[in-house]
Amino acid sequence: MRVGIVGATGQVGGVMRGILAERKFPVDELRLFASARSAGSTLEWEGREITIEDASAADYSGLDIVLFSAGGATSRALAEKVASQGAVVIDNSSAWRGDPEVPLVVSEVNPHAIKNRPKGIIANPNCTTMAAMPVLRPLHDEAGLTALIATTYQAVSGSGLAGVAELKGQAGAVADNADRLTFDGGAVEFPEPQVYKRPIAYNVIPLAGNLVDDGSFETDEEQKLRNESRKILEIPELKVSGTCVRVPVFSGHSLQVNARFARPVSVARVRAAGARSGRGALGDPDPAPGRRSGRLVRGPHPRGRDGGERPRAVRVERQPAQGRRPERGPDRRARRRGAARLIPVTGEGAAPYGRRPFLVPRRRRVRAPFGPRRGSSRTRPRGGGRGRRPDRRRPR
Repeated sequence: MRVGIVGATGQVGGVMRGILAERKFPVDELRLFASARSAGSTLEWEGREITIEDASAADYSGLDIVLFSAGGATSRALAEKVASQGAVVIDNSSAWRGDPEVPLVVSEVNPHAIKNRPKGIIANPNCTTMAAMPVLRPLHDEAGLTALIATTYQAVSGSGLAGVAELKGQAGAVADNADRLTFDGGAVEFPEPQVYKRPIAYNVIPLAGNLVDDGSFETDEEQKLRNESRKILEIPELKVSGTCVRVPVFSGHSLQVNARFARPVSVARVRAAGARSGRGALGDPDPAPGRRSGRLVRGPHPRGRDGGERPRAVRVERQPAQGRRPERGPDRRARRRGAARLIPVTGEGAAPYGRRPFLVPRRRRVRAPFGPRRGSSRTRPRGGGRGRRPDRRRPR
């Protein structure tokens, strides 16, 4: 099989070359493409040197598969041209993921989608979306997925080699005095950030990606999580709320996912569904002997190599159902009255020091809405006013 890689000199291109060799993919011919700046140089693969070609000027005729990982702009400019010359294009960028004529595929989840590729292009999803899909697919089959609330903790490798270099440079520059940050976040001087808005070393940046100018105040990473999940799982009405955070880790993303289902599902059934599918491991942390159960000690984690290539769910837990049952009768009225007036904990009008630190219902005096009940002794209000306490004094 004749294979090409566009973006061969980049971080992901290097991983692609390594995986082709590691898996002993049947490659009869490998051609490498990059920018004009890199054209003419060579890269070693399987004991031989391969000359890099200029991606924009090359002829792709005769190739069976071309892997693209050179950014969205390059993919938009070249992918259709390469596909028109007979190759199947597998694109790693975000350029074609939303195109209805381009299948968005995770091989363990929806491999059937590759059959319908009118443009000759197959897209693969964002890195965090791809990690979640193999775990969520069997759960959807088991209980009917309806909503996701996800937080992602994304390593700097998601920003390419530039992100990795920035973390390394900043961490190395302040490493000797980094403990001063314990008491003062400005105690050390970091090199000026170039890739991120703030220093990433010894820090957490709650903004992974770029803000989208549509009034939602979301980042493109958060919108990718929503749109790509719907397309891959084939659930167009799936509700997805995501928060994407950049963390000072070189490689390995983590996700926290709160999944909601149409039908009740237990933790045992979740584990069983994952085991049957073989797509992702669903298990518990490994408790240390003599310590409280649930402490994560030797379980898989982003930096470790024990997780293999498949995503691993380290913790699975069941949370109480959200929302309340419909309330009826006087019980509902009583709760509404109790919630009508609350003493706030903080801010203006807060409870004075010494009060219990939670919201306390304030009692209200409630009178009957239509005066005294029929047959009640309260039939002669004092002063003739409705709803006032009757005069029980004996006449003189």
